[in-house]
Amino acid sequence: MTQYFATITQMNKMLGNVETWLDEAVSFAKAKNDFDPNVLLSMRLAPDQYTLLKQIQGACDAAKFCAARTSGKDAPKHPDDETTLEQIRARLQSVRTYLAAFTEKDFEGADQRLVPLSFMPGKGLTAADYACEMATPNFYFHVTTAYSILRHAGVNLGKRHFIGSLSLRDV
Repeated sequence: MTQYFATITQMNKMLGNVETWLDEAVSFAKAKNDFDPNVLLSMRLAPDQYTLLKQIQGACDAAKFCAARTSGKDAPKHPDDETTLEQIRARLQSVRTYLAAFTEKDFEGADQRLVPLSFMPGKGLTAADYACEMATPNFYFHVTTAYSILRHAGVNLGKRHFIGSLSLRDV
């Protein structure tokens, strides 16, 4: 399995799943006395944990930085100024479009590319190690927490929503 398939395509798929979860959240809000679904963006699981909005921003950042750093390209900039579902959806779409532009060829030489770690000056990882040891776990941490916040709020999500579509084939 290639770096591209194992990370970039799966992260893009999962960000699409997040969009579906937001659709479910809007339906949930309408069904529950029609409250403003934007309220969900400020929810969190613990007082010292990021809000749903920050979790989605974090997932977007983990995905775009994984693609950029492992390919040696620049990531798009997002100032973290979203406050509404419409705005965070635009960010999800922006990152998904960015990820969709990559091909396997973009990751050639990733085994030799070093990714510096800003939080550990003078240290870094190979691009492959960065993708496996840092970017992918960080991405899933934020995605899973976003999912859990919505479930905790009562949004009707299940494992099928988390996993999303499958590339089924006849056997």
